[in-house]
Amino acid sequence: MWNIYLTRLTMSYNGFKTNDMFGPKPVEVGKEYDVQITELSRKGDGIARVERFVCFIKNGKVGQNVKVKITQVGNRFATGEIVSDSAESNQGQTENAPASADESTKTDTE
Repeated sequence: MWNIYLTRLTMSYNGFKTNDMFGPKPVEVGKEYDVQITELSRKGDGIARVERFVCFIKNGKVGQNVKVKITQVGNRFATGEIVSDSAESNQGQTENAPASADESTKTDTE
């Protein structure tokens, strides 16, 4: 009885399985997302999540905050590549900020 019910849920009208049971994906091919890489895969790629959806990021390292471009979306996971490293762009901004703050404190004390 349950087998028939489950078969009806997973079969479309033409007899092929549909992927609707996994629901809509939170990522799309070609779009960019800001993610944090939290783990490494068996193959050495970084693993990040977008709304709990797993994304394998080529050449990603644990702890990186990066902007990634999604290259492929499957039923259970997506793959992507790093577009820019958020830490590098933040370093450029933070290097300028302390320099101006130091200058302002020097002029105040003099």
